[in-house]
Amino acid sequence: MSRFWSKTVQELTPYVPGEQPKLTQLIKLNTNESPYGPSPKAIAAISQANSELLRLYPDPNSDALKQCIARNYHLQANQVFVGNGSDEVLAHVFLGLLKHDKAILFPDITYSFYPVYCKLYGIDFETVPLNAEFAIDIKTYLGKANGGIIFPNPNAPTGRALALSDIRELLEHNTESVVVVDEAYVDFGTESASTLINQYHNLLVSHTLSKSRALAGLRVGYAMGHADLIAGLERVKNSFNSYPIDRLAMAGAIAAIDDQKHLETISSAVIKSREALIADLNQLGFETIPSQANFIFTCHPKHDAGQLAQALRERHIIVRHFKQTRIDQYLRITIGTDEQCAALVKALQAILA
Repeated sequence: MSRFWSKTVQELTPYVPGEQPKLTQLIKLNTNESPYGPSPKAIAAISQANSELLRLYPDPNSDALKQCIARNYHLQANQVFVGNGSDEVLAHVFLGLLKHDKAILFPDITYSFYPVYCKLYGIDFETVPLNAEFAIDIKTYLGKANGGIIFPNPNAPTGRALALSDIRELLEHNTESVVVVDEAYVDFGTESASTLINQYHNLLVSHTLSKSRALAGLRVGYAMGHADLIAGLERVKNSFNSYPIDRLAMAGAIAAIDDQKHLETISSAVIKSREALIADLNQLGFETIPSQANFIFTCHPKHDAGQLAQALRERHIIVRHFKQTRIDQYLRITIGTDEQCAALVKALQAILA
């Protein structure tokens, strides 16, 4: 700790991302990256981008990308906000739309970046417990005065999803603050709340290209909502970084978003592998929470999760183990290829023998 650090920096507990090991010959199932490659059209668009233009700043408004997103979600371009990955988008959301006098609400078990943003921006928050089945219960949010509500759908790290009717019910009752639905994993088995945007002016939906579109290395995310919400985010962005999306990223993102067929193909493959892996783990005695994400959340009633994670690591398979209260006996396992899932099951068979 340096004496030159500000008080804010001294008091921060930064978010810890999933491990990105430098070792080779690993089966990496810890950070929810896609096991498949991105759209070939996205790769082609990046490679064909005019390198001469790289000496110039990109479009500060990312108009072509916004128009592409709007077209695909049946919105207007002024209802779309873009940034460097959904984490940057969410950072602007916390500062621009969730920093109020009243505490914001989010689940007690959820994306661990949320409390980090609150601490960074001085935002009061209250966590709302998941129920006994690790599901978000909308009724526990109703009637609570708040400065905003945010949750992932499907939730992370549990993988459980809310039905669109539940989100609609929340919006019908929570009309005085913004409701942010973080849909990083929406393409793996649940409905997007983006279809409700034109009905509810306090709804904001965030997406990323890192998961289902297999572009975690490109760093593109976006949010969709009423034009007034987007205008607030633009004010924050333009006070921080007026050129967030570079030319290569924009070219790749547009091609990836337009390639709906590739999205459906690789998402379907992940869903199929997920259900097969859950069945295999059930045979080994694991208890797995129903998942609509590209990962599962599972525990074994007779074996310590931390020890299982370490035993898998010794066999060159990395999964995510959280030490948080209520979930310290669970492992979050990214869905890999069928070959990677088979190797995981074989390793667990040996460990449990």
